[in-house]
Amino acid sequence: KAINNKQATLSGGSVMLVRPLLFSSAAIAGRSLPLTAAMSMSSTTSGDQQCGGKSAVVFLHGLGDSPAGWSSLEHQLPSLKPSLGEDVHYVFPPAPTIGITINGGYEMPGWFDLFDWPIGISAKDDKTGKNKAAQQIEEAVEKLEKDMGIPPNRVVVGGFSQGGAVALLTAYHRRKEGKVPFAGCVCLSGWLTMKDDLEITDEVIKSTPLFWGHGQADDKVLYEQQPHGVQILRELGVDVSDAAYPMGHSSHPKEIEAMAEFLERVLKKDS
Repeated sequence: KAINNKQATLSGGSVMLVRPLLFSSAAIAGRSLPLTAAMSMSSTTSGDQQCGGKSAVVFLHGLGDSPAGWSSLEHQLPSLKPSLGEDVHYVFPPAPTIGITINGGYEMPGWFDLFDWPIGISAKDDKTGKNKAAQQIEEAVEKLEKDMGIPPNRVVVGGFSQGGAVALLTAYHRRKEGKVPFAGCVCLSGWLTMKDDLEITDEVIKSTPLFWGHGQADDKVLYEQQPHGVQILRELGVDVSDAAYPMGHSSHPKEIEAMAEFLERVLKKDS
């Protein structure tokens, strides 16, 4: 998606603002996806088979985006795999509006602050912001169980870019002893954060596989992030399916197809 650069004056000085920085994925490999209205929670009604009972997909948008940027997944995934329609609920949480340091403090929807650009494997972590974002997702999962009877082991958490980073954090770092692991995790063009204190329980390693897709020409969340993060997680024992695509910081039809196959596989497991 094109970047629009605009000059702004903050704190008496001139800075370059790039808005949005990490974009939506409404454009998938050069073609537009139909977008539904922004939603915080909804459910599909299409499909002719079930994914082993009621289940849910919680998907987080990227920086500067909104739930509408990815809400078309609710219709696209069942069109690829009908089992992802009936009894699969889709949740698209909205990020809070926060100031972004690399944007001169300009406020936009974001899950956490950013201090480095582009985002390589040495990027600094906003631990407070990331943990707060992960807590928001955990609360959404708790609400699914309370309101719809869908337990965490029937939930896949995923996201694009910043959303993918939060999904990884929520699925692996924060599912400590006593917490039910998720059915799976999806990271699209994201990155593994807070690596220095990464510990994953044996139960999560056994129960929460990962699909990670990334663009080989990504100049925003650098492609180096994928092999680096995948290696760390595999060495810890996580079942990782990774794929790279000929694109930048975007998404690709083949990536969405692979995501659908992954979701069908992990949600067909017995609850």
